[in-house]
Amino acid sequence: MLHKKLLNPKSIVVVGASNNTATPGGSVLQNLINCGYKGVLYAVNPKETEVQGIKCYPHVTAIPNVDLAIIAIAAKFTLETVNVLTENKNTKGFIIFSAGYSEKDAEGKELEQQIVNQIKRVNGSLLGPNNIGLLNNNYAGVFTKPIPKLNKKGVDFISGSGATAVFIIEAAIATGLTFSSVYSVGNSAQIGVEEVLEHLDKSYDYEISSKVKLLYIESIENPKKLLKHATSLTKKGCKIIAIKAGSSKEGSRAASSHTGALANSDAAVDALFKKAGIIRCYGRNELINTALIFMHKKLEGKNIAVITHAGGPAVMLTDILSKNGLNIPKISGKESEKLLNELYLGSSVSNPIDFLATGTAEQLEIIIDYCETKFSEIDAMAIIFGSPGLFNVSEVYQVIHEKIRSCKKPIYPILPSVVNVATEIKTFIAKGNYCFTDEVIFGKALAKAYNNTTNITTNNQPPTIDTENIRTIIANAKNGFLHPTEVKNILQFSGIPVVNEFVCTSEKESINAATTLSYPLVMKVVGPIHKSDVSGVVLAINSEKMLLESFQKLMAIKNATSVLIQPMKKGTELFVGAKKEGNFGHLILCGLGGIYIEILKDINTCLSPVSPEEATAMIQNLKSYKLIKGYRNKEGVNQAIFTDIILKISELVTIAPEISELDLNPLLGNASEVFSVDARIKIEK
Repeated sequence: MLHKKLLNPKSIVVVGASNNTATPGGSVLQNLINCGYKGVLYAVNPKETEVQGIKCYPHVTAIPNVDLAIIAIAAKFTLETVNVLTENKNTKGFIIFSAGYSEKDAEGKELEQQIVNQIKRVNGSLLGPNNIGLLNNNYAGVFTKPIPKLNKKGVDFISGSGATAVFIIEAAIATGLTFSSVYSVGNSAQIGVEEVLEHLDKSYDYEISSKVKLLYIESIENPKKLLKHATSLTKKGCKIIAIKAGSSKEGSRAASSHTGALANSDAAVDALFKKAGIIRCYGRNELINTALIFMHKKLEGKNIAVITHAGGPAVMLTDILSKNGLNIPKISGKESEKLLNELYLGSSVSNPIDFLATGTAEQLEIIIDYCETKFSEIDAMAIIFGSPGLFNVSEVYQVIHEKIRSCKKPIYPILPSVVNVATEIKTFIAKGNYCFTDEVIFGKALAKAYNNTTNITTNNQPPTIDTENIRTIIANAKNGFLHPTEVKNILQFSGIPVVNEFVCTSEKESINAATTLSYPLVMKVVGPIHKSDVSGVVLAINSEKMLLESFQKLMAIKNATSVLIQPMKKGTELFVGAKKEGNFGHLILCGLGGIYIEILKDINTCLSPVSPEEATAMIQNLKSYKLIKGYRNKEGVNQAIFTDIILKISELVTIAPEISELDLNPLLGNASEVFSVDARIKIEK
């Protein structure tokens, strides 16, 4: 947990304070004073006796005891300063602005670690270094501007980048979005995004805490901690919206399997966010707009009335909503005819409701009332209203202001004229409203918020696989791909149906296998990673002559060690895979199999352990689900068995974390059975 003296200090010292407010030390002191910090302020600067009206001391040794130190001096002087404060001044909270630590070089990293160790020694908390500070309802401990409006019901914002935090705050202010707190973690030497989220989780109070959390993340150092506390907050009713920037170099490495090609660090981020109920965004305006949706009344349905005096934006909004799963239902009937009679000639009420450029505030009020009380098919209203600069829109915005508060259905104001009616928009926001400026960004955000219906589940199923025998195989295995016989045994001990097969190294063994299995047969080369790339699969073998010819052909392939012989089976080709992705753990994947996985790349992923609900959703959310379900006269796949195989693979990698990659490709599925016909397992101990 973050120390209370970092969060709510009764006294603060700015080390490196200055009368020059263009410096971090001068600017942060100015912000503390201007934002009404109620505690005691101290300043330290050897060249000054008074800074911005605050008594200034030449060195930290001269100040009284202090709760929080905000340090804005060169990196080389910080360790000495921290030592004095921790050992002699009972300081527990630290914010270090300066750069030149782990982000610079090995020497800087060592210095940073020494500072962390000293602060930990007194059970203190360090935010930074190399950050812009902390902003909450107790104090403005940041050196940047502007300072956003603070409101306990505003959003909590955690950022891994100080500059990005400033840009997001600037854009948010223009929309009316308020903040409860802003944490800039910088180098995350002691406190990173995960630790701040942990604090927000453990200190959460339903009555007073913010219910919307924004994250800007550049690296996830502790995925399990992030998952734990994001999941906890989501279960408490919070909405978490995040940007994860950057991708690991490992994401573009050469892959040794289909799973390796399809699963990477960014896929792991997606899976983690999905499991935790985090909404992922890719830009600051999308982040802000999605947050604004949750600051409005809850959207209970997907039927939206688009109300406008400008046709073009309404068409664009209708398009984007429709493409993303929301409806713009046609409005018709007697009530719609009554509404049309209230508007100017040429207006349209079929939805979008266009009441023309000459429409009045009174007409807008009537439209809103009809959508609220007469049109039961409408769940929410999006109102687009700008101005060509020819008339005052204050009355229109006042109607929207009043109706947002009186209507049960959410009303989303889209006010695009940020130049022509900038003053009126500013007044609208000052009354405690939020607004959107771009109908397309708004539409995407609304759809993203509405479609975020993840049910967070945990897998508490009892063990269903033979742990002891599987562990024995893994313990005796060497690094690299397992022999097909070992793979088959692991799958059988896991309860995964496997087609009967033989691994043959001679023509005689091949003939014996064919006698046992009976024709038609399939023969596959053992050794090369991707069999189809080297023409290593022969289908529909129906005679001994063809069997022997195929054996010779396959064994002639480079790196071939043997030949796998199986009976020829029919069914829909499916795929299940698993891949260990660093400290995220194992990613489980599913989709169509065979060549379709390479062509379509239609897969869904989930972090292990996978719950039955998650496994079912993985299958049913595939774009190719209709093929799995069955269509026209084509037989579908037994989804219960398919789901069970996903769960068993999740359980397998849990008890055998040495598995780095696993492919069941293809599985063959029909209405009565699903079984593996080709599998690879790679071990990394």
